[in-house]
Amino acid sequence: MLDKIILEEKKKLVYGFISDKKYRPIKFKEMVSVLQVPKKEKEDFREVIEALIADGKITIDVQGKIKLLAGNIKIGVFSGTQRGYGFVMIEGEQEDVFIPENATKGALHNDKVQVDVNPIRTGKRLEGRIVGILERGTELVVGTFAKNKNFGFVIADNQKFAKDIFIPKEHCKNAVTGHKVVVRIKDYGTKEKNPEGQVIEILGHINDPGVDILSIIRAYGLPEEFPDGVMNQVEKVPEEVDEQAKEGREDIRSWQMVTIDGEDAKDLDDAVSLTKEGNIYRLGVHIADVSHYVTEGSPLDVEAVKRGTSVYLVDRVIPMLPHALSNGICSLNAGVDRLALSCIMDIDSSGKVVDHRISETLINVNKRMSYTQVKKIIEEKDQVTREENKELVEMLDTMQELAEILREKRRKRGSIDFDFPESKIILDPKGKPLEVKPYDRNKATRLIEDFMLVANETIAEDFFWRESPFVYRTHEEPDPEKIEKLGVFINNFGYSIKMGQEEIHPKELQKLIAKIEGTKEEVLISRLTLRSMKQARYTVGCDGHFGLATKYYCHFTSPIRRYPDLQIHRIIKESLKGNLSEKRTKHYNRILPDIAMVSSRLERRADEAEREVEKMKKAEYMKQFIGQEFEGIISGITTWGMYVELPNTIEGMVKVTSLKDDYYYYDEEHYMMVGEHTKKAYKLGEKIQIVVDGVDKLTRTIDFVLPQDYQEQEIQEDIIARYKPTDEEIRNAQRKAEEKLALLKEQAKGREE
Repeated sequence: MLDKIILEEKKKLVYGFISDKKYRPIKFKEMVSVLQVPKKEKEDFREVIEALIADGKITIDVQGKIKLLAGNIKIGVFSGTQRGYGFVMIEGEQEDVFIPENATKGALHNDKVQVDVNPIRTGKRLEGRIVGILERGTELVVGTFAKNKNFGFVIADNQKFAKDIFIPKEHCKNAVTGHKVVVRIKDYGTKEKNPEGQVIEILGHINDPGVDILSIIRAYGLPEEFPDGVMNQVEKVPEEVDEQAKEGREDIRSWQMVTIDGEDAKDLDDAVSLTKEGNIYRLGVHIADVSHYVTEGSPLDVEAVKRGTSVYLVDRVIPMLPHALSNGICSLNAGVDRLALSCIMDIDSSGKVVDHRISETLINVNKRMSYTQVKKIIEEKDQVTREENKELVEMLDTMQELAEILREKRRKRGSIDFDFPESKIILDPKGKPLEVKPYDRNKATRLIEDFMLVANETIAEDFFWRESPFVYRTHEEPDPEKIEKLGVFINNFGYSIKMGQEEIHPKELQKLIAKIEGTKEEVLISRLTLRSMKQARYTVGCDGHFGLATKYYCHFTSPIRRYPDLQIHRIIKESLKGNLSEKRTKHYNRILPDIAMVSSRLERRADEAEREVEKMKKAEYMKQFIGQEFEGIISGITTWGMYVELPNTIEGMVKVTSLKDDYYYYDEEHYMMVGEHTKKAYKLGEKIQIVVDGVDKLTRTIDFVLPQDYQEQEIQEDIIARYKPTDEEIRNAQRKAEEKLALLKEQAKGREE
């Protein structure tokens, strides 16, 4: 490999040669000859060409000729599909570029590519062709192994990874048909040739308990075991707070305070206290002082940065910090001394924070309360539960009083509250789903949300005015085009939203959500409004939170499970002690942009993994209901079908090809599926009867059909087959294995030759 300085010098020389007006595109071998590159330096020259391609300065066309990158060639990330075509996402561009199947140039999902964008639109979206692959995005793939006499192949779990992976016999690691495996790709193949790899880990048979979720963990690269250096550091962490650590802290152990969490929560990182004097509420939000134990640059800290966040899967948690901290010394367990960072706010009867202070504290929680208990006390007024917790009832009633005030204040300023139900999936000891139901969001859960929100806002505003380096939680304004499209659509129902100069105030959307509450179009318009919004992320600039209608917002309240919270705890503590010197300020200004960007990316990875596990378990759960009829709501419409959501939060698809009475097309402007001849329309948000037609746990999909299109006799045998796992179900792609086998045999023969 060339020295960095030498590489840069050679890049300049070669780029100068290619940039010359007299240059005509030639192939690599010809260029080697023209420039008289010595044979021993040929690989170094190849490195120079590859570096220029990676820099986006040159490209290699379909004929293999090297030329300057044209103005219409962009660099982006390829997102593949199981149908072979894909899309390229270009940073800074709002619109993805469609890549037809014959123009992918062998690119695989997540590859960094050069795409030649056609400036003339032939349809509704931009179209292009991939002209170069700069960087492979996938090295490890999780999938299902299938064995042949002389080789094996792996069908990737990720449906966007469209090609099966050829595994030479010597690299099968004794895997058998039906094993879930992790494969390292050795050769990415071409447009005509499948990728080649080797099995590096066998996770177990596809029907073994826990293997399904383990496969998703591996596929997303979620780290399970902590490195030895981390565990060595953890061994030195005390089980109880030592006396030295208590020195210099504000001792508020006499304050009445509680934790309020779900029954199965183990990492209790926030406690709340409340008193009232006259019209002033003194709310204390006390957060575990994780930064006392996880010091900057330590093995624990380095690993926490890599993880970014705890990941909550259906049957397990992959924590950001080892359990000795997250469930031990950093968990605010009742009846023991704990270190905390407290935000203590004086709030008036209108919900305004009139004063506040931040303090390093020593606390001792009186009691651990569950959402169920608190709901019974403040919402159901259950006398037995109130009597059992009589010493806390007054404080909890006052908390509910304050929570309603804070919520009303947010409502008045325009905060948007989408109340879509989350899923709660209950599994048996072997991982089989027993029940799927909406998560209960009640006054108790909202109370804690309200208190955490006001603490996050207060901290963010405080540090904005200190002009301190910080990590904010930013939710940008929606794209004007999407809002304009939403406005046109809701006019059909008699609603409207006011826009300024290409801007909309969140209050307009909040008013819209309030107007549609209880109407038959509520679900439809709520979903479209949510889809018009951007995704929240971490930033070093205080750019505001559109959804909450606030200029100042950060994540302060969960340092056990989110790295940005832990990072700003350090900044807060240094600032409180007067240690935020010019040197430390420069240090934070240097590291925080990367921390914000990486934390946002890892948060998305966690969200995606959590969604995939949920989808898989929901598909597995619905297997028992094949042939049964349910009522649902049309929750999404695409060119290939309608998504229907059932009351238990499970979503499936009615494919357009299953609609027997007509040829249906997607009317994008009105969000509905329309029959070409009958003019029958299925609209987003409409109630509809469906029959469960089939499930596929591996692809995490559920197929619905309309009752009139359901042919019970035709699929009776299929229902029985689905109840009793077969090799066909186990391997998913077995149905297409025969045709692939012939292709792979040809490739194997070619490799041997």
